[in-house]
Amino acid sequence: MRVLIDTSVWSLALRKKTLTPNENKVVNELKELIYELRAVIIGPVRQELLSGISDESKFNNLKEKLLAFEDLPLSQEDYEKAAEINNNCRRKGIQGSHIDFLICAAAINNKISIFTTDKDFENYKNVISISLHNIREELN
Repeated sequence: MRVLIDTSVWSLALRKKTLTPNENKVVNELKELIYELRAVIIGPVRQELLSGISDESKFNNLKEKLLAFEDLPLSQEDYEKAAEINNNCRRKGIQGSHIDFLICAAAINNKISIFTTDKDFENYKNVISISLHNIREELN
């Protein structure tokens, strides 16, 4: 099954030089998902990863690396589902970003799990039916 990789996981793998043991497990799991051809990305995550890189060569280098990953297409239904998730979470007092809710919607609509280190997704899981990818212990 494919896994939608959140910005937090990509950032650990692509930007951070020194990793804690837990962060290293996250990066190793991402590498394994990539090797298995199961890792997917959506355009807004790609945009988040590329945003804020003022050095043009670093921007182009990261852009080049990300070309290896085709975007999971987003549909009108994904955006409508993201708005619905936003509304449902807000009614329960749970705040989140538009991109987080779009990630959730894309995962639900494509029946795939989300790999993230962002604890907000645990809160969303209390309101909506999302599957969060867990690190497989035998890989570490």
